[in-house]
Amino acid sequence: MSDGGLQRAREKMTEAGVAPAAIETFTRFYRLLESGATGLVREADVEPLPPLARAADLDLTYDEADAALAQTAIIKLNGGLGTSMGMDKAKSLLPVRRSAEGEDLTFLDVIVGQVQAARAATGARLPLILMNSFRTRDDSLALLAKYGDLAVDGLPLDFLQNREPKLTADTLEPVEWPADPDLEWCPPGHGDLYPALHAAGVVRALLDAGFRYASVSNSDNLGAAPDARIAGWFAASGAPYAAEMCLKTPADVKGGQLVVRTADGRIVQRETAQTHPDDLEISLDPARHKYFHTNNLWFDLEALAAELERTGGVLELPLIRNEKTVDPSDPSSTPVVQIESAMGAAVAVFAGATAIEVGRERFLPVKTTSDLLVLRSDVYELTEDCRVVAQVPAPLVSLPSPYKTITRFDERFPTGAPSLRSATSLTVQGDWTFGSGVVVEGDAELPDEGSPTAVPDGATVTEKGVVAAG
Repeated sequence: MSDGGLQRAREKMTEAGVAPAAIETFTRFYRLLESGATGLVREADVEPLPPLARAADLDLTYDEADAALAQTAIIKLNGGLGTSMGMDKAKSLLPVRRSAEGEDLTFLDVIVGQVQAARAATGARLPLILMNSFRTRDDSLALLAKYGDLAVDGLPLDFLQNREPKLTADTLEPVEWPADPDLEWCPPGHGDLYPALHAAGVVRALLDAGFRYASVSNSDNLGAAPDARIAGWFAASGAPYAAEMCLKTPADVKGGQLVVRTADGRIVQRETAQTHPDDLEISLDPARHKYFHTNNLWFDLEALAAELERTGGVLELPLIRNEKTVDPSDPSSTPVVQIESAMGAAVAVFAGATAIEVGRERFLPVKTTSDLLVLRSDVYELTEDCRVVAQVPAPLVSLPSPYKTITRFDERFPTGAPSLRSATSLTVQGDWTFGSGVVVEGDAELPDEGSPTAVPDGATVTEKGVVAAG
């Protein structure tokens, strides 16, 4: 490996105006990577998380809950471009539901609605602040501009996440890609929350404005609405940090989990990318590891400010080595390493960190068009307070490659999602376009017919395929 790889990467970041805290965080991870660190957390070195307190069992008065929410800010991670769905703008700008008036509502519209409803119900000021990337900022702020009363007490509506160079896998030098120089850069994972907050001065600004707590979640998870009862529990706990965890089901094959490190009894996070292949099966076993991480976090802002000031924004998070190609759409392009970290890994940084079990309604992420189809369907209803509420258990949907990008997906559902309320699963093979009024029932399947095929208007789809049409 080249001794100059790190120096060239630091120079590239400096020239691009990357924040010093982010450069130092990258440097720390680079040294770990250079030393051969993989960031793997082996099963032999951990124990499962013990049973957690349940949000459903909380015993709080409305006054206690509302008082805690009054001191809370909402931070949404909004840097994702939805590249896995063929997008080149913020995923949060995708339409996901329709209002009662027939207006398309994006993720951000629903999030704003949730915040405004919580303000109206509790009297909380409840700031909403986005962590944007350079490529999501302008469009996202343009959408928020139509909500003129959204900003609170002069607090910013957003701050910027950082970026870092992709490294060639064989030399760990910054990759060069003249065909599209933007592809030479990558986000540092959502662990970048900490240096980004430090660089922007957001935590100090919130404290100065009278806020004590922050609720942090992904903008593509509409289940993570402001919740006064969880805010009340967190405030009463006195913990510096808390994570929301859900009980695992057989469908939960991705995402992080909390485990107890046997060496010191500390709670740590293990992402899928930090799981050794030999440990993957047992890590997914709900009989051993009951919970998965929703990526919904709570922070005591005073504790967070103290740690950011102590470290200069460089928290000692575990390394995640992510191997890709420089052009994600071209598997033959140069192999690269992306240095990443997870924001949930800060559970090991804060002594006294804790967790709570929440219901599945707090976890509604959209990572694929299959997820999007369910969210747009009649499985969910949008309530007056902009919560997305399941009317029946969500079916498992599997769509093939013709549906992968949002453009092709929308072409195949020109009149919207079929009815999925009576479905337990939908497996599509081949290329089907759905007509209007289609109803899916039971464990439904559509076979590969070898050419594009239409599901007629008013048809019913079952395990036998298209069995009837009105």
